[in-house]
Amino acid sequence: MDHITVFLGIVLIIASIEDVMMLRIPNWITLPGLAVGLSYFCLTRGYEGFLFSLAGGLTGLGLLIIPFIAWGTGAGDVKLMGAVGSVLGAHGVFIVFILSCVLGGVYALFLLASKGLLVSTFKRYGKMMGCFISTQELIYIPPTNIEKALRIRFGVVIALGTGSYLVLGF
Repeated sequence: MDHITVFLGIVLIIASIEDVMMLRIPNWITLPGLAVGLSYFCLTRGYEGFLFSLAGGLTGLGLLIIPFIAWGTGAGDVKLMGAVGSVLGAHGVFIVFILSCVLGGVYALFLLASKGLLVSTFKRYGKMMGCFISTQELIYIPPTNIEKALRIRFGVVIALGTGSYLVLGF
């Protein structure tokens, strides 16, 4: 494991702790992570390394910018994914994104189940799907206030997705 991977691991651990404890991932974690990734690859691999890191950082940012705008994913999550991309490159951050989405879905199911909301949530989505199938109209049934209060700590999920990527060696 090289120094930049260890650095990324430290960034992800600190980001996860901040996400759990403070419910946000501050810039003092994400922006240096992005800058160090860019600097490292620029210094060790020159122009091509800089482009590798820049493409990864922009891909990481781009993958979460739509969820940020549309559904309220945290800005810290977006910047953290950019930092991951600056170290792992575009291909690596894309795989981390897929792994994080899968892990986030599993996390969401466990969170709903732990609060006794899994069945009611599936029923709500079932009603929406049934309505769409029968009427061809998409009718949204909003979540309950209890469901709205549940928050996925996506910084933790990004850390787990990155760790999985590194361990599995995609």
